[in-house]
Order: sequence, then C-alpha cells, then structure tokens
Amino acid sequence: MQEVMQKFGRFLSAMVMPNIGAFIAWGFITALFIPAGWIPNEGLAELVGPMAKWLLPLLIGFTGGEVVYGHRGGVVGAIATAGIIVGTDIPMFMGAMIMGPIGGVVIKKFDEAAQDHIPGGFEMLVNNFSAGILGGILACAAYSFVGPIVSSITDGLASAVGAIVSAGLLPLVSILVEPAKILFLNNAINHGVFTPLGMQQAQEVGKSVFFMIESNPGPGLGVLLAYSLFGVGNAKGSAPGAVIIHFFGGIHEIYFPYVLMKPTLILAVMAGGITGVFTLTLLNGGLVAPAAPGSFIAIMAMTAPGAYFANIAAVAAAAAVSFAVSSVFIKATATADAQKEDALEAAQANMKSMKAASKGQAVEGEKQVAGKDIKFIAYACDAGMGSSALGAAALRKKLHKDGYKNITVKNFAIGNIPKDAQIVVSHEKLAERARADSPQAEHIWVKDFTNNNVYDVISERLKGGGVEVAHTPESDSEESGSTLKEGVLLRENVKVGLKSVSKEDAIKAAGQLLFKSGYVGKEYIEGMLARERDISTYIGKGIAIPHGENAVKQFVNKTGIVVMQYPQGVQFGDEKAHLIVGIAGKGDDHLAIIANLATITMEYSEEDLQKAYTTKDPQILFDMFTKG
Repeated sequence: MQEVMQKFGRFLSAMVMPNIGAFIAWGFITALFIPAGWIPNEGLAELVGPMAKWLLPLLIGFTGGEVVYGHRGGVVGAIATAGIIVGTDIPMFMGAMIMGPIGGVVIKKFDEAAQDHIPGGFEMLVNNFSAGILGGILACAAYSFVGPIVSSITDGLASAVGAIVSAGLLPLVSILVEPAKILFLNNAINHGVFTPLGMQQAQEVGKSVFFMIESNPGPGLGVLLAYSLFGVGNAKGSAPGAVIIHFFGGIHEIYFPYVLMKPTLILAVMAGGITGVFTLTLLNGGLVAPAAPGSFIAIMAMTAPGAYFANIAAVAAAAAVSFAVSSVFIKATATADAQKEDALEAAQANMKSMKAASKGQAVEGEKQVAGKDIKFIAYACDAGMGSSALGAAALRKKLHKDGYKNITVKNFAIGNIPKDAQIVVSHEKLAERARADSPQAEHIWVKDFTNNNVYDVISERLKGGGVEVAHTPESDSEESGSTLKEGVLLRENVKVGLKSVSKEDAIKAAGQLLFKSGYVGKEYIEGMLARERDISTYIGKGIAIPHGENAVKQFVNKTGIVVMQYPQGVQFGDEKAHLIVGIAGKGDDHLAIIANLATITMEYSEEDLQKAYTTKDPQILFDMFTKG
C-alpha cells in the first residue's frame, strides 16, 4: 500500500513541480495587483483570473500527458484539459491532473495499435489527425461528463475543508502530514493536494494557509536545533550544517534521517506542525502561491500583504514546540546514543533506500537491472548531439559486434530522456540533472563518454543474466544509417595544416566556419565555448568534438560538421587534440559521422591516426569522416 501511495504521489508531483515557476508568477501578480495587493492595478489584475483558470491547468494537463507519452502525449493532454476548463467556472487543477494523463494514455495506445498499419509516407498525416481527432473527442467528453463530476468533487472537498476550518480542526491535519513527509510523500502532499486547494482559496481571498501546511520549515528546524544542542557524536556535529540547508535552502529531506534515527521524534514534528497551522489560522496568515522549495526565503517571498507577522510567528512557534519536545527525547537517550555514534549513518542509509524506493531508483547495495532485463540504454548530455551521441555509438557498436542485437542504445539531451530508459549513462557533472530527469533508471556516471568501463559493466551484467547472443555476419553489424547525408560535411570544410592556437580560439574557428557555411547562427559559437567551460569535449585519441550547449540548440539552422586539423595539436587540459570536429546537429543527420568517430576512436591504429593528424590531403580526412 505504501509503495502504491508513493508512486501515486510521485505522479501527482511530476505534473506540478515542473510548472512551479508559473505558479510563482501568478502569485506575484496576485500579491501585487489585486485590490488588496501591494500596488492595486485594475488592468493588470485582469491577468489573475485567466492565468488561474487557463494557463496553470493547461500547463498541468500538458505535463501530465507528457509524463505518460512525451510531447505528443502532452499536446493531447492539453487539448483534453481545455474541455474540462471550459465546462467549469473554477480553476480545474484536479481536472487537469485527470485529463492530462488520460490524453497521454489514449494517444499512446492508439500509436501502439496503429504503428504497424500506417502506409509509408502517410505517417505525418496520421499522426497529426489522430492527435487532433482524439484530443477533440476527449475535450468534448471532459466538457460533458468529467467536468461536472470533478466540479462536484471539488465542491464537496471545499465544503469539507470549510467545515474542518470552521470547527477549528485544521491543525490536526499535521498528524497525518508530518509522518507522511518522513516517508518522502512531501512533494506529493504539497503539490498534489494542498496546491490545488490553495490556488482556489488564494484566488478568492488573495492568500491561503494551505500553501504553508507542508512547506513550513519550523517542525524540522526544531529537531535539528535540538540535536545541535543536546545530541551526541556525528548527529550533533552535522546538525548545524543541516539547519542552514533545511531552513534557508528548503531541502526538508535533510532532517528526515535525524527523525528516522529516533522514531519518537515523529511526535515532535507532529506537535510542531499542529502548532504552526494553529498559529496560521489564529493570526490569519497565508501565502499567495506555493513556496517551493520550502525555504524560509521562499515563504517570505510568497507571503501575502499583511501576513508577515502571522507567517513568521507560525514558523517560530512550530520550531519552538518541535525543539522542546525533541529536546526531551534526545536528552533522555543521550547516554545510550553516545555508544551508537554510527546511528545517523545507518539512518541515512535507510533514508537513501526509502527515497530510492519512492523514486524507483537503484542505489548502491540494491539489486541493479538484471542482465536479461536490459533492453534500453540511454546516453545523456546537455545538448544530446555530441558527447552522448559518440558514447552511444561506441557502446552500440561494441554490443552489436558481440551479438547483443536486441538492446537499444540511443543518445538524448537531459530533459528528454525517455521514461522507459532502464540505464542512463551521463557525465558525472550532470549527475543530479540526469537523475532528476529519469528517476526510474539505474544511473552510471563517467568522466569520459568514450574512455570508460561502461561496456565492461554492461557486458558482465549480460553474461551474468544468461542473455543469448545473436551472432550475425560482420556486415550485418554495421551502423544503420552510416551513409552521411549530402551537405552535412562539405569538402571545403575540411581544413588541414592549421597553426596551433588556444583551445578557445580553435573552438571559435570551428564555430565561425559552421556559421559561415550557414549551419548555425552566430549565437551558437558562444554556446560552444560555454559547453567547453562546463565539460571538456576532448574524447581521446587526439580528437575533440566542440558543440553548443542545449541553450543554443535553437540557433542550429541545419546539420553541419567541420573538420580542422592541427598537426602540432591544441591543448585541451593535459591532452592535445589534433583533429577538431565542430558539430551542429539538427535531428539525427549528424549521427553517421558520430558513428564513424566511434569507429575511429576504438579501432584506428596509431599509425592511421598519425597519418590523419599530419596529412596535407583534405580528401583523406573527408573520406575518413564520411565513409568510415
């Protein structure tokens, strides 16, 4: 049951969290321009209603569909959500959380059923019309049937909440909320339950107490302060640092291990939560929009006019009560805890396992994806067109060469990693972004996309899983699409015999050549330099592949490659690159060269490479990169 609730909570949170910026924008506009705001403005206040009724539900509906089935699912989810918005007079956050995923599921099921029956050349026609027709049908159904049902449910919930508030029982909600947070349901509770209720209340009265029930940092702050003063060993030493991260950074998860280490402290955070909510209701506090993350800074930024004292008092009161109760329990067991200084580490390990389970992640010590189950491996980098493409090509070649034909290996930009990826390989500097984008996957982090042991790890896993190898003739194991499309690499864009320059000047020269040839806009060049400052594009064997970061991908006009030879080398950190391959990738047109680069880095002899580094004949390099 707990696992089901965690998955459901993650799903709700996944629809709201990516759109928090829009909620904050709405909150600022509300706080500033409504009649009770800081600077009332009748014209600008007109933004409040449409943003709450249309913008925010559509974003949630799109994201819900996208979670299920990518951009296509998001589009159909947004169309379906529009139907439920039109059919009601209240902000349809709950309706968007229903219709968005339904739209994604419907179009996904259609595509799965139709994919083998679409005549060649009619794919785009079928795709566009199927999304439009199915989305229209769902919008009509949402307007006619789902909208009235959700409106009734919303009205019922609002009445129930109103009754709880009138009876003065709202503070008791913390008895459920605080323990649930320790089980990593905090985001699900906050954004899946309290945010929709809070948005409706904030639109009516300009603020809502619901935005602070879960996000109040007071209960956790009290626990950490008690450990700082009365704890022992590692718990006492680490608590002060945790206070800063929790209170100002808004990362509430950091105090969870301290509670797990001493479960009786759940009573402390419950008492603190009850006190905080009681103070809010008593003093009429509240926020204009969600405080995400639950930082004191974010709470102050989202505080409604006239509610600063109430909100500060709620945080302080919650912290004081939690501190008082925690102190009693911590001091009572201080002697015993002194003999168990490793208790915090054990609790942190337990927390890591619980959080991983709540996100579907594999962690150290847990069972990883079994070899026999490996079907989809994703390589991910910032832009998804250079380093990751090369790493994916290299791994794919090795796996296919050894007969593992049924394993899909593809490259993606972080932010576009498919939800069914089982293993994600990314650079260690991108670890957190990759993990956040694909929490369901097992993650492997590398320092170098080509010179790493990923193949060894996967190969051992496959052998251990007893996977059958499908041996085929060598000619069948060539990369599909290895023929380069015309115009991707022009003969005149292969430059040889260049004088050594700095790394930055070499990258600028490659970018200028891409720009001069019409492949990119001038803004792309700065993106190439920014990418290099973040992570080196040197891939080994004397080759570097500078390319733009994801932020400048919009300035790629068409796929193009330039090859620049520096016989004396260009210094990339401790290594020298003799071949600078500038890449501007639009779609997958450049992947044939990437596949050939993988071959060059893996299979070319030192003699062949030396010839490439020093030849005065551009045709040799042109053939190397275009014919493999």
